[in-house]
Amino acid sequence: MDVSQHVQSVMERIRQAALAAGREPGEITLCAATKVQTDETIRAAIAAGVRVCGENRVQELVAHLAADAYAGAEQVHFIGHLQTNKVKQIVPFISLIHSADSPHLLAEVDRCAARCSRVVDCLLQLHIAEEETKFGFSFDECRDYLASGVWSSLTHVRLRGVMGMATLTDDETSIRREFASLQAFFAEIKKNYFPLDKNFSEISMGMSHDYRLALDYGTTMVRVGTLIFGERNY
Repeated sequence: MDVSQHVQSVMERIRQAALAAGREPGEITLCAATKVQTDETIRAAIAAGVRVCGENRVQELVAHLAADAYAGAEQVHFIGHLQTNKVKQIVPFISLIHSADSPHLLAEVDRCAARCSRVVDCLLQLHIAEEETKFGFSFDECRDYLASGVWSSLTHVRLRGVMGMATLTDDETSIRREFASLQAFFAEIKKNYFPLDKNFSEISMGMSHDYRLALDYGTTMVRVGTLIFGERNY
């Protein structure tokens, strides 16, 4: 596996797909999904030009941090499901949490961030897929949470946008419908709650199999693992 060649290929594919969608390639952040990768493959990806790494598992994130595997990356994101009892392990180090999927989790991030005098950027994760196994607020749950105003009292959390995962399917129409729903929801809450907040600007949407479609629906971050590192061996 030549990680360097894969990184360059993915970057070029994203550039071409962005242009085809009428987007500026510079608007799109490539987040390399490093789930089950070794320190060596992560270092190789960073050496090839990856600037943002995204980890799914707290245990792996902590181990890679201890090995200094992310050295050279500009940011390290957490992109997997996050249990509240593990928040304290990542808050001192993480640049962005993509998977803020409940009021309880956001409150815990705020509490832990306050302890280490940080403000942690978070994305509201929305459940847009058909699979019940995926996590996230429903649109109505998120509307209720934002309407409550509780989030505005979280002085150590900064909401930056939304994240969603489409159904794992070959049905392009279904994927497009789900991505369009998240794009519309982002526009709705941006207008209603963050109209003057320039920081609320991110849509994390699209993975190795569907990032090209996500580029048609306003994504600003794509989470790509398989195309860079190959199929995962669990």
